[in-house]
Amino acid sequence: MNLKDLYINFFVSKGHKQIPSAPVVPENDPSVLFNTAGMQPLIPYLMGEPHPYGTRLCDYQKCIRTNDLDSIGDTTHHTFFEMLGNWSLGDYFKQESIEWSFEFLTQVLNIPIERLGVTIFKGNDILPLDEESYNKWLSLGIKKERIAQTEKDNFWIAGEIGPCGTDTEIFYFRSEEEIPEVFDPEDERWVEIWNNVFMQYYKDDKGNISELPKKNVDTGMGVERTTAILEGVNDNYLSSIWKDVIELIEEISHLPYAGHEKSMRIIADHLRTAVFISADEAGIKPSNTDQGYILRRLIRRAIRHAKKLNIDISSDWEQLIAQKIIDKYQTYYKELATNAQVVLDGLAQEKLKFSKTLEKGLKEFEKVTKDNQDIDATMAFRLYDTYGFPIELTLELASERNLKVDEEGFKEKFKEHQELSRSASAGKFKGGLAGNSEIETKYHTATHLLNAALKEVVSKDVHQRGSNITAERMRFDFNCDHKLTPEELQKVEDLVNTWIKQALPVTKKEMNKSEAIATGAECMFIEKYPDVVTVYSIGDVSKELCGGPHVENTNVLGHFKITKEEASSAGVRRIKAVLQE
Repeated sequence: MNLKDLYINFFVSKGHKQIPSAPVVPENDPSVLFNTAGMQPLIPYLMGEPHPYGTRLCDYQKCIRTNDLDSIGDTTHHTFFEMLGNWSLGDYFKQESIEWSFEFLTQVLNIPIERLGVTIFKGNDILPLDEESYNKWLSLGIKKERIAQTEKDNFWIAGEIGPCGTDTEIFYFRSEEEIPEVFDPEDERWVEIWNNVFMQYYKDDKGNISELPKKNVDTGMGVERTTAILEGVNDNYLSSIWKDVIELIEEISHLPYAGHEKSMRIIADHLRTAVFISADEAGIKPSNTDQGYILRRLIRRAIRHAKKLNIDISSDWEQLIAQKIIDKYQTYYKELATNAQVVLDGLAQEKLKFSKTLEKGLKEFEKVTKDNQDIDATMAFRLYDTYGFPIELTLELASERNLKVDEEGFKEKFKEHQELSRSASAGKFKGGLAGNSEIETKYHTATHLLNAALKEVVSKDVHQRGSNITAERMRFDFNCDHKLTPEELQKVEDLVNTWIKQALPVTKKEMNKSEAIATGAECMFIEKYPDVVTVYSIGDVSKELCGGPHVENTNVLGHFKITKEEASSAGVRRIKAVLQE
């Protein structure tokens, strides 16, 4: 049986309800471009909102992380990955969480206890040693030599303030060598496979930590890593998750995996991620901003590595690989089957665009080297940044002409570029659990009013395609086939402000999903929601399925002002707006 099925069946037997995987593009969460962890879609409920499915939950969640793209190509890193998770929302705590994790690993997955080691919170000047976890592991048969105590690695918080707590991490000895008597988490042969976070504290903006009245458990286990461990392979791409995709790339390229591992891993990883982003109901297309930029970068990097393997880029190679991935995952994620053609068309179109970009880059290269002058750092970086030329391609072409390239200078510029990107990301995507401030709650409510106004002014067929909220502004993406006229924008703005002045009450009600849809409630991703849902109504003008949070009355929102309207991607427009005092 598939690892995902084993996991869900086990935790359902322990009284948990399975919740659907949320989309990879998060709704109304400014902290990230993509859902980066299994807990991310549950933020409102970890903050105190009651979950329609109750207090014990489990799922497998689609996740995407792009902060270590340069690591893709090794044996363990993946851009898209699946997380198994189980949660307690004010229900059970450390005893049951640790016991069930241990039972699943040793009795369901049959992992020998001698291959397990755990870490617990060591204690510091503020919080004591986590004796409860320590004693629980001892009672289950984990020797004291296999329980390591750390401070920094066993305390979890998202952002700077908010719910936080100690955690216990479970490691597996992934080596054929003799298992050491004493567990050392710094020894790379020990691989972390599960993390149980115990959210029992709250950290305020002054650094003070206090006990939470309601304690939560948040756990996570990576599907790819655990599958590789269970199948006894030290390269994740040799596990059953990847094996057939790698074999297909071998067949297309007429080359063996051995000796060409990096390029084949990158192609497999990047195309799998591109498939899931493209199939998401948010309608992301390759572009030069936000999620679209990541999608474009992934596809183009896969193409570059396909060229390295001498694959005929004009063939349908990417269609074959994408279809294989769709076939593998569509049982678990229905949107892959529903949007299969959208995925395949998007890949083909981006491949064509990139081919033209490469042609322009080659012409630029010919132009700057016609007098046989060496390539300085600025030009090398321009070829990379503007034309998508990897430095390897520039070096290869220069070598053919006996020209030098300032590779060190390029690396410096590339490093500067990365630092700028990281700084921008840190500023743009900081938040997480700490990001539900009063002003952000107001903006969240305002997105519902804007959605309703667009339906009335532009078309009843307008639907939200994504949003991003910070303490300074809101951004709202919606499907629309034309640029809004000044008159349309003014009508939308006026209508929202009229509703604000009418002091409309915001009410919340739980009901069956089918009942909610029948009453006309709007929702962005119907597949994401469980059978029992939360519906927020704003007077008679808006009714949406949503996790919150919202204000209680529109009269606290202030004055709504549209600052910009622009294209987001093909068939999707974007409005930026602010709330003024």
